[in-house]
Amino acid sequence: QAVAGGLTDPTAMALATIDEAGLPWQRIVLLKDLSEQGFVFYTNLESRKARAIAANPRVSLLFPWNVLERQVIVGGTVERVPMAEAARYFLSRPRESQLAAWASAQSRPLSARQVLEQKVAEMKHKFAHGEVPLPGFWGGYRVVPQQIEFWQGGAHRLHDRFLYTRVDDLSWSIERLAP
Repeated sequence: QAVAGGLTDPTAMALATIDEAGLPWQRIVLLKDLSEQGFVFYTNLESRKARAIAANPRVSLLFPWNVLERQVIVGGTVERVPMAEAARYFLSRPRESQLAAWASAQSRPLSARQVLEQKVAEMKHKFAHGEVPLPGFWGGYRVVPQQIEFWQGGAHRLHDRFLYTRVDDLSWSIERLAP
């Protein structure tokens, strides 16, 4: 419905993690696959989010579809996507995005933008011929949901909220929540 509603980026989701010091942090990532197993996104495996996930694999996702007066909130645990799956996705990305993945030491301090641009130029030269290979420091994560809340805005703040909680691999309990 978010795609059909013409939202600018319906796959944008806020990912909330808690780092090794207990500090919560949020950032926008893009949903790249959705299945019964969970919600998949890709990133640098040495990034701040990856370090936080290593410290605490429990995360939350938020799809803020404000134009539709809807949001979906997912709470679950993270598992790594198999490298073959990550490689398939990486090779489907635009070449410039592949080169950027190689060039960026994501979340690390950068003295100047020119340093990043120089690194991109180096990667263009290095991989001038043939496909850009999957970096060993790049991959995907799957958020395996334990709870999913569907929120629909309502008149006078009488919203509809439904919380799905995983009972086992095949079933969910459903509760209506007060707004």
